[in-house]
Amino acid sequence: MPSKMRGRFFGLLLLFAGVVLMIWGGRSLLSTGKTLPPTSLAERLIPTAPPTSSVAITPSSTLTPTPTPPATPTAESPTPTETSTASKPTVMPSPTLEDIPKRFTPTFTPLPPGLYTPRERFCVGVPIPPPDAYAGFERLKLGWYLDWRTNPNPSRPGGIEYAQMVWVNGRQISPDIPTIQAIARQNPGSLWLIGNEPDVIWQGKATPEEYAEAYYTAYHAIKQADPTAQVAIGGVSQPTPLRIRYIEAILQVYRERYGEEMPVDVWNIHNFILREERNSWGVDIPPGLPDDTGILYEVDDSGNLEAFKAQIWAFRRWMKEKGFQDKPLIVSEYGIPMPWDYGFPFERVRNFMYATFDFFLTAADPELGYPPDGYRLVQRWCWYSLGDLTYPTGNLFDPDTKEMTPLGKAFVAYMERLGD
Repeated sequence: MPSKMRGRFFGLLLLFAGVVLMIWGGRSLLSTGKTLPPTSLAERLIPTAPPTSSVAITPSSTLTPTPTPPATPTAESPTPTETSTASKPTVMPSPTLEDIPKRFTPTFTPLPPGLYTPRERFCVGVPIPPPDAYAGFERLKLGWYLDWRTNPNPSRPGGIEYAQMVWVNGRQISPDIPTIQAIARQNPGSLWLIGNEPDVIWQGKATPEEYAEAYYTAYHAIKQADPTAQVAIGGVSQPTPLRIRYIEAILQVYRERYGEEMPVDVWNIHNFILREERNSWGVDIPPGLPDDTGILYEVDDSGNLEAFKAQIWAFRRWMKEKGFQDKPLIVSEYGIPMPWDYGFPFERVRNFMYATFDFFLTAADPELGYPPDGYRLVQRWCWYSLGDLTYPTGNLFDPDTKEMTPLGKAFVAYMERLGD
């Protein structure tokens, strides 16, 4: 065969073989029925495309997302919102939130002074520290901040408090015990958060057994170095029935393993509103739990104020049932992680932020709230965030230029109206 013919023949043969392999490979991939998991936190937390139609949700007796129109306050004149309660969650089967809402009528004027001034209750998360690198940070008039780190010499612009955080990954803690104890001795009386979202597989990723062990180690190391330290449990991503079961499993493991109740100085949660479904967007299923689904929130529910309130009421009711009413509750992270073009423009995010501030400042119940703090449901809360590159919708500052955003200016307007 002439050399040119041989070249063409072998070229056609290789092309044919390649097509066969592609077809076979495609059939093999399809036969598995699997899809590749998202490769980043952003892909896990939010869907890969914005919604193409409005969310339609059917209410039920359990806590399911319900469409809520955004509030309409302005930066100059925050508007009060209405709160709701929920029924008592049960332990087995999953807790339910019935009879929503039990109503009360708040006013914009916050409740009488309690453990903290209004300013001392407000916090923002600082993904890219230090906070004093941002022009005008002190105008936010915050009482505290966290940056998901431990720091022996944290920046404290304006005398602001700093919350220390021990990272938990499975049963491992970071930094090591000698470092933790040195920081605790150097910063007596600090608030310590043990872990960040241990219920989320791409955050703390800890089974109840692993978290109980990590908490035991960190708690006793901190208390040995500083008995005045205030130690908080790691915040679950959202206090839904599924994640309340996860917390209960941790408490049970701790009790069985160490022969005592788990010592928690400060109860701590996050209050996002995200989908609970295995291998889906949202916050997936807590490690160690057999469930495949929890609450199937939709994209638009990230700004669902009624679901936001209901989760807080539910957790405080659970605290009362478990004998924890005499403990303070903080919400150390919340906001709207969805992008602007998923239906969350500036006005809607501002209105949601204002409405949550109104709720936190006025929500109280003598049956459920914290007695030393005027029976308020929540003692302190932390908006997400000062400035984040991955989830910028709630940014108060541009993380690159360090200049205040329109949302940051709205935050300042609220705080100025609130006063000191």
